[in-house]
Amino acid sequence: MGMQTKNLTRRTLSSTSIVGDTVKNPAGETLGKIKDLMIDVEAGRIAYAVLSFGGVLGMGDKLFAVPWSSMLLDAPNKCFVLNVPKETLSTAPGFDKEHWPDFSDPELGNRIYGHYRQQPYWH
Repeated sequence: MGMQTKNLTRRTLSSTSIVGDTVKNPAGETLGKIKDLMIDVEAGRIAYAVLSFGGVLGMGDKLFAVPWSSMLLDAPNKCFVLNVPKETLSTAPGFDKEHWPDFSDPELGNRIYGHYRQQPYWH
């Protein structure tokens, strides 16, 4: 599976070029920014993008782990697109930026991937 692309011009990007990128919805509205990437070292793939939605939907300063497979690279506009309904974002499981969860916990992973209607890659 992996990340989908929209007019992809490159197949590889550095993590430093991704962190800080804007995340938009399909209508072009800014949702937030990519704060970090969580790498599954054993599987050799990106498991999650950690997003900050800022003040979108009153989400404050929480961070949100989003399955990498739910992100669409929009290379010409140098951003990522997250195509999920606002209700999905407003009920997304988030965490305090000072207290990160254990992303290796499979129950947490199943909950996050299920929330975004993505098949966990470890299944």
